[in-house]
Amino acid sequence: MEKTNKGRVVVVTGASAGVGRATVRAFAREGCRVGLLARDTEGLHVAAREVDELGGKGLAVPTDVADADQVEAAAARIESELGPIEVWVNNAMTTVFARVADVTPAEFKRATEVTYLGTVYGTMAALRRMAPRNAGRIIQVGSALAYRSIPLQSAYCGAKHAIAGFTDSLRTELIHDRKNIHLTMVQLPAMNTPQFTWCRSKMPRHPQPVPPIFQPEVAAERIVWASHHKRREVFVGAPTVIAIEANKIAPGLADRYLGRTGYDSQQTGENVAPDRPDNLFEPLPGDFGAHGAFGAIAHDEAATTWLSAHKGATALAGAAVFGVLALALRGRG
Repeated sequence: MEKTNKGRVVVVTGASAGVGRATVRAFAREGCRVGLLARDTEGLHVAAREVDELGGKGLAVPTDVADADQVEAAAARIESELGPIEVWVNNAMTTVFARVADVTPAEFKRATEVTYLGTVYGTMAALRRMAPRNAGRIIQVGSALAYRSIPLQSAYCGAKHAIAGFTDSLRTELIHDRKNIHLTMVQLPAMNTPQFTWCRSKMPRHPQPVPPIFQPEVAAERIVWASHHKRREVFVGAPTVIAIEANKIAPGLADRYLGRTGYDSQQTGENVAPDRPDNLFEPLPGDFGAHGAFGAIAHDEAATTWLSAHKGATALAGAAVFGVLALALRGRG
């Protein structure tokens, strides 16, 4: 079993900030040669320099992952300058934080093209290179929301559901073709990343991840772990496992609970201007780093290994949680 990524060529999309930025740093510490894909921002180029400083070799390739030709060109450049791509991490995302009725068709299209089609295009570019060599790993950064949707995030939830369906379909094709290319989907909980500062929002108060919240390094550690281990899925954090497993047992109860609580739990008490700058169509200037505004309440660790191996027990725990919620809802009713 591999225990190091040293010298491997890794591609990370959405590499300039958030989980992507933390993941780039984690691979760099293992001595990887890292191709960084994101739109052309200061953060992308600073992240590439960080790779060099941490012991790897970084190559910033400004790319809009919603453009298949740009993704293909980026992959070609990375192989030309760094070598054969061995690990490809699809992480790029954008979203609109609003009620479905308030999202325009153009906004839905853009969020879907970046978050879902960006993953498809990245996977296709990786496969064109990995298939002839019959080797490689593709890691899709997913979410608990790929299983359990919540209000105000329909564009994001829809895209993450689509990534799961796409990945499962491709996996069966690779099995049929007897290809030694492994697919893993890493399902994340609420993360303390800059997306809540720069996402397009049409709500009156500042968006926030639903607690409990985890630091992006927690996700990065599990993504790197997935590059060493052949797992179909990796669940990050107890909330992810409980949400996914318990939703299988009581989805209707979850619908009602989230319908009543999902708006307030995703907004702070701070009002925001309706025209605040966002990165949906154009990147914002500056370097936003890996962390968002919720560091004071974010966790640095997540008990994932035991939970991933004991999903039955976790599902029962999730059912118990939903049982408590049902009693609470009944009391309100």
